[in-house]
Amino acid sequence: MQWIQKPSDLVLVESLVETLRSDPAFRGSASAGNARILAPLLVRRGITSAESAQRFLTPSLSHLHSPEEMTGLRAAVDRLDAAIERKEPILIYGDYDVDGTMAVIILKTAIELCGGAADFHVPHRIREGYDMRDDVIERAAAAGVRLIISVDMGIRAFGPAETAQRLGVDLIVTDHHLPGHDGVPKALAVVNPNQSGCCYPYKQLCGAGVAFKVAQGLMQRRLDAKDQNRLLLSFMKVVAIATIADAVPLTGENRVFASLGLDALRKAVNPGLKALLETAQISANRPPTSGEVGFRIAPRINAAGRMDIARDVIELFSVKDPVRARELAAKLDQLNTDRQEEERRILRSVEERFAAESALCDAYCIVVDGDGWHRGVIGITATRIVERYNRPTVVISREGDEAFGSGRSIRSFHLLEAIESCGSLFSRYGGHSHACGFAMPAANVPELRTRLDQFARTKLKPADFDPVLEFDGELSLADVTPELFQALELLEPYGMGNPEPAFAARGVQLVAPPRILKEKHVKLKLRAGQASFAVEEAKLSAAAILATPRCHPDGAAIRRSDRAAAVAEGQEVSLRTESQEPRAGERSDFRSKITFDALGWNMAERIQQAPLLAGDSVDIAFCIGHNDHPEYGGLELTLRDLRLPSTTNGNDHSAAPIPR
Repeated sequence: MQWIQKPSDLVLVESLVETLRSDPAFRGSASAGNARILAPLLVRRGITSAESAQRFLTPSLSHLHSPEEMTGLRAAVDRLDAAIERKEPILIYGDYDVDGTMAVIILKTAIELCGGAADFHVPHRIREGYDMRDDVIERAAAAGVRLIISVDMGIRAFGPAETAQRLGVDLIVTDHHLPGHDGVPKALAVVNPNQSGCCYPYKQLCGAGVAFKVAQGLMQRRLDAKDQNRLLLSFMKVVAIATIADAVPLTGENRVFASLGLDALRKAVNPGLKALLETAQISANRPPTSGEVGFRIAPRINAAGRMDIARDVIELFSVKDPVRARELAAKLDQLNTDRQEEERRILRSVEERFAAESALCDAYCIVVDGDGWHRGVIGITATRIVERYNRPTVVISREGDEAFGSGRSIRSFHLLEAIESCGSLFSRYGGHSHACGFAMPAANVPELRTRLDQFARTKLKPADFDPVLEFDGELSLADVTPELFQALELLEPYGMGNPEPAFAARGVQLVAPPRILKEKHVKLKLRAGQASFAVEEAKLSAAAILATPRCHPDGAAIRRSDRAAAVAEGQEVSLRTESQEPRAGERSDFRSKITFDALGWNMAERIQQAPLLAGDSVDIAFCIGHNDHPEYGGLELTLRDLRLPSTTNGNDHSAAPIPR
């Protein structure tokens, strides 16, 4: 893996450092040292002024844009308002993934709060597939429905829109996917910030985010102003789950959704949501992180649509009985376990295929297919293959004469363009730059494999397949402090467009043999290398004692008498103003004795191939986290990569990678 330090505009960084140090709004988090670390992180996110920094670091409901700035939204709200007044039945047509089901919940709840009634239809992934269908609209019309509103789908549903028009059904399309070359369907209203001519200031909303803007507009129309902020904050919990799960950039309005929503999840009162959080083992003592939403909450919600039927998700969020809520949450948990097992089964088949077919290893675009592979799992399986081989990948399930595929890509390859280059092979397809889905005659799979590889060879070069780790800067473990972690917390929640800061530390020392966890992961105990310190074997200073909270790693090693003496002594260094830099030599050998647990997920195989011993030095790329265990908690590191330092030159920072 190639390590590349992210560039920074030094002039902008220095200006922002001074802003963070001098502005009272940041004084609690931006001390002299931390400001210098925070500033380049903010500048890389396009944040260069006090105002933009404050908006980024303190998201607020006041930062939301007016819903009516979105093309089509006023017409949509007008029609929904009229339907509620006339007590018309309304049908919400939503997708079966996290984004779609959360969008259904948002809009259904908003309509009911405003005095209306809405039913919903979520298609079965296997029997119906993605997007709107004529037969569903025909059945709704026969039942007397005269208003259908889509969420997270419909932007290319030209045929269903014509069917609705023919049957006298008003169709409102709300979506976030990119429209095709043919424009948008002929509907009563199309609400999509990405449609041509829409001047909405923020374009990166997920489907639930667009549904939220419709709900926001409807509630502004029909509810008292005093109730609106409370209800908007309540909706934020659901929007946050969808926004994080759909991997849209956590910037702008999405950052407001994610930040306020995660905080609100700590105080969840909905029985279904509470049951889901408990099942996913999310602590109630703090807001969940974006990682916990992405890896614990979202997979359980997605499992319903992947393995069974997504209606269970809607029921989970609608049910009032806590017992029934726990039953539904347990069902989603079991479905997620089933999904994981099916994923492992397919991955084993793929690994066998790679071992038997050398051509697969040389492909610029990997296309693998199998009979009866579960359609609900092939997308996430494609993600796993991309993670392992760092090449665009399409996974196809054959079912008789038909084939269904799902693809994922790497940063340098636009997957939808690749699919469109051989569009004649498909019966239907859709997607975006990093993901796609399609159906096709099974007989066309060999030609698809050939044409996608040919297309990829015109767009990619071998260097594009080398994994790259971008890190934010060099950071000695001696500088990893609770105060730094608290400053970095201001950048959360992390996700697309706002990645978790990663740092590199050279020549850190392994103080104990590596521990293998669950045969897949590794835990290392590390401390800063001795070369990082100007003072060897120095006495622990009163300033260092005062600056080290008891919760800090190894803080318990400081004797009570020493701490009391430091307080009594009242060293002036501990009271220095935040604008002053630490004095030369003040950082003592005390810092070298602080050890950190470092977790390397799925790194056990690499460690076993190149055994490490206590006392060895390694270079690490890492993120800084916190374990909130009441007894063993404290700061901990998450390894992004691990290298053995080169010994050919004492000043050489190049390193040999641990085998991957």
